[in-house]
Parts: sequence; structure tokens; C-alpha cells
Amino acid sequence: MIPPRDALAVPEPAAALGANILGFVRLLRRAGMPVGPGEALLAAEAVSVAGVEERAVVKAALRATLVRRHDQSLLFDAAFDLFWRDPERARAGAALALTEAQRPEEKPRAGGRRLAEAMAGPRPPPPPPGEEKPLHDAAMTVSDREALQRMDFEAMSAEQIAAAKREIRRLALRLETRPTRRFRRDPAGPRVDLRATLREASRTGGEIAGIARRRRVRRAPPLVAICDISGSMSRYAQVLLHFLHAVVNERDRVHCFLFGTRLTNITRQLRHKDPEIAFEMVGHMVPDWSGGTRIGEALEEFNHRWGRRVLGQGAVVLLITDGLDREGGLGLAEATERLRRSCRRLIWLNPLLRYAGFEPRSQGIRAMLPHVHEFRPVHNLESLRDLVAALAPGGSEERRR
Repeated sequence: MIPPRDALAVPEPAAALGANILGFVRLLRRAGMPVGPGEALLAAEAVSVAGVEERAVVKAALRATLVRRHDQSLLFDAAFDLFWRDPERARAGAALALTEAQRPEEKPRAGGRRLAEAMAGPRPPPPPPGEEKPLHDAAMTVSDREALQRMDFEAMSAEQIAAAKREIRRLALRLETRPTRRFRRDPAGPRVDLRATLREASRTGGEIAGIARRRRVRRAPPLVAICDISGSMSRYAQVLLHFLHAVVNERDRVHCFLFGTRLTNITRQLRHKDPEIAFEMVGHMVPDWSGGTRIGEALEEFNHRWGRRVLGQGAVVLLITDGLDREGGLGLAEATERLRRSCRRLIWLNPLLRYAGFEPRSQGIRAMLPHVHEFRPVHNLESLRDLVAALAPGGSEERRR
């Protein structure tokens, strides 16, 4: 029976409470929170001091001892509501939670899938050695991982999409550093720092004891991603958002924008460490997912509103779209040309390039193509790895004039 919301039914205050707190800590750990035996002991002590008469007091005591970062609060709240109703009933409904999370009319709560999987418990152990299936000769077959690298995102199943997202988060994007206008002190630097030399001489009565030197600071340029989320790009955008989330949390000066019929800046939302919470925040901000496309209007708005803010110091721009514009390419050539002049490197990532016989027949594609530096496919893991290699120091720049 589910206890009332203002109280927790504890049949044996000493033994049952400690076991329940330990089970709750294990649930949080399986869901991804860094808690262990030390936190479990602190939580048990805090609850024993605070008392179990009121549900809110118990929740506050557990939160104070188990939550260390602000971004863990949503996961803790969901786990508390799921576990402290009735552990046995919640565990029995874990499979139902997994299926309900996929309903399109209801957005899943942040962290809900991980909590449902954690409540379901660990997976069954593998069969004993005597019951293992016989090995097959795989000398002439391709491994699953290699096949996954070349499989189109649009042709992947849900399980393959999950595996692709894990592979994407392992990609390390390194940009080639560029010299800036700033200098730093360096004893072996190529330039003499006259100001620092005179400053040191003033401390010794005007006697110059040594020559200070400096070196120009090198820094990776800003990275700007402008991604199309229209109906024809929705499946690719869902996967590429995981790549953009990993890049935003790994590097500084990364800016991400989504556009369908309007332009939305999602940089701040993607900076959240937990991808589920970040994508839930993005979903609340973006109203035009899987709708129409106005590429020309979106690029024009970006040029006028955001160009001067984010395109300084030789920025690299990733324009992710298939070029299928509902306005027939109206104003698209001018907007793309201005974007090209505002950045150092404009890379157009188009999933339509996966076709061997691709020809730029669409008006939008023909309008944009002459004004980009590079034109690359982005439809599978292999194309993403090629992009990362091209952006790395020493990577090739296939420029189109």
C-alpha cells in the first residue's frame, strides 16, 4: 500500500529504515550519481536525526547528504518519488516506465530512462561455460562495430542509434590553434618584452639584470554549428545533437544554433553535463522541430543578430542542412556569401552526399554551393570521424572557390 505523501510508513525504524536508505543509494548509483557507502552512512544519520514523521523533512535530509551538484537535483527528485512510494511496486512497474517513456504525446522526465533501467536491477549473468553457444567462423564477416561505422543514421534501429550515440561521445574534436593578438611571458620567446624589462630594472635601481622575452598566444578558433531540424533532417539532427553536446562540454567558445522556420540559440542549454536534461531543455525551447525550412531567413537572422558576437577571431562554421528550402532559395545566396566572408572556414555538412550520383538540382543547394569553403557528407559515424580529422591540426581543407 502506498503511504500518504506527508508521512513514510516504516515498520521497523532501525533495520527497515537503514535497508531502505541503502537501497535508495544503490538506485542513485546505478542511475549515474557518484554516491557510495560513505554517503549512505551520512544519509542514514541525517534521517535518524531529522525524523521520519514528514516526507519533506526526509527528502531534505537525503538531498543534503547525497546531492553534491546542482545538476543532480532533477535526477534525485525523480528517484525519490519513484523509490519511496513502494519499492516493490516501483520495481514491478519499471518495464512499464520504459515503454511509457517512448510515447510521443508525453515527454519523458529527465533521467527517467536511466532510473527505470536502474529499478529493473542488474542484467542476468551470462550462461555458464558449458551452455555457451558454439562459435562461428567469422573470418569473412564484418564486425558489428565496423558495420555500424558505415551505416546510415536514418537506417539504424533504436538499439543501433544508442550504440552510435555512445561512439559519438568518444570522439575528441581538436581544432588547429591560431595566433592571437595577445602575448605571454616566455623566457625562450622570440620577441623582447621591453615593458617587462624596464619594469624589472626599476626594481633594481635602473640596472638591467636580464632581458624579458615574450611569445604570441595561440588559441583554437571559435566553433559555430548551425543545424537544420526540419522534417527531412530530424533523424540526423537528433544524432548530431549528441555530437554537439559533447563538443560544447569539452571545449570553450562553442556556439550552437538550431533552425527550421526560425533560429534558436541552444548553447546555454547544451552546456548542462547531463545529456538527458540538456535535450529536455532544448525541446522546451525549440517549437519548430520536424517542420518546414527557411534556410535563407535563418542565415540572414544569424548574420544580423549573432554574426558579430560569435564569428570573431577566425571562427569555423559548421552548416548542417540538406539545402531543401521551402522558399526556393530566396535570399539564400546573399546570406551564405555574407556568412562566408564573416568566418575563416565555412563547412557545409549535407547528408544527401551519401548518394553516389548526387547532383545539386535543388534551387537552395545551387544557391549555397558556390559560397562555401567545403562540402562534406554527414550521414554516419565514418563521415563524422572524417570531419573530426579534417578539423584537427594538419587536417585537409578542401576549399571550393
